[in-house]
Amino acid sequence: MPDATASVLLLGATGQVGHALRRPLAPLGAVHAPGRAAVDLTDLKSVREAVRELGPDLIVNAAAYTDVDGAEEEPGRAARINAEAPRVLAEAARAVGAWLVHYSTDYVFGGTKRAPYTEADAPSPISVYGRTKRDGEAAIQAVGGRHLILRTSWMYSRRRSNFVRTMLGLARENDRLTVVDDQIGVPTWAGWCAEATASVCERLLADGDAPESGCYHLAGTGQTSWYGLARAALAQFGHTDVAVEPVSSGEYETAAPRPAYTVLDSSRARAAFGLPAVPWTAQLARFRKRVRAAGGEHVARG
Repeated sequence: MPDATASVLLLGATGQVGHALRRPLAPLGAVHAPGRAAVDLTDLKSVREAVRELGPDLIVNAAAYTDVDGAEEEPGRAARINAEAPRVLAEAARAVGAWLVHYSTDYVFGGTKRAPYTEADAPSPISVYGRTKRDGEAAIQAVGGRHLILRTSWMYSRRRSNFVRTMLGLARENDRLTVVDDQIGVPTWAGWCAEATASVCERLLADGDAPESGCYHLAGTGQTSWYGLARAALAQFGHTDVAVEPVSSGEYETAAPRPAYTVLDSSRARAAFGLPAVPWTAQLARFRKRVRAAGGEHVARG
């Protein structure tokens, strides 16, 4: 069992995964979740000072520049947050002897494969966002120290901007939607990701039970397209009167190119950490139950 007096530094606590992490991380020790005013990932000095002053046993970095299209316009800012800050975090974590848990993305892959990507596959990103996340991974690995890089994919929750929130909002205002059907991946509910991460972190803080440092994929099982996810989400929330029509990526112009196939094989993480195989459809059903339990059909704003 982990030490109840352990100190955990959680960055990005207002984001999708970061917010969901607060509750499952609490039993592991004292969770410190400074806001951006205290620790700004664009201010590398504040990152170093936060780790040095707290001296945590565990750092969970759930902060990132996640605007895929925005990164094309702000490559420097994206690189600062996604690549340079993780390097500084890794250096600071190593200096105080802390574990670093850092999230990455399926978009480090180019999408040319037609079988699930494993950790042995070489990253080949096709967007600025993907390249900065790949560079962040490489920086952490170069620093060394005790670290886990958790790649996940197609994140959604009741918070922030995400695909499921967008579809549910559009469904309340439209009777017909068009959605891309030639990009394939694994949707991930932030609540499930947070629970799985907390289970992993418990192992990190347990004496004599630490896993091997490195990269692990953390996603559910199965796969779908954005079109398939849209239909499933609308069905879960009762929007059966809204027609969803498939379109190709070529019909939907974006600033950043998207990989066609980024399904993650998470069997290594399941074996290493004893995590169950949870289909993405089951995660979506749990998300719907959580929203209804919170007192409504709508996702939260903000």
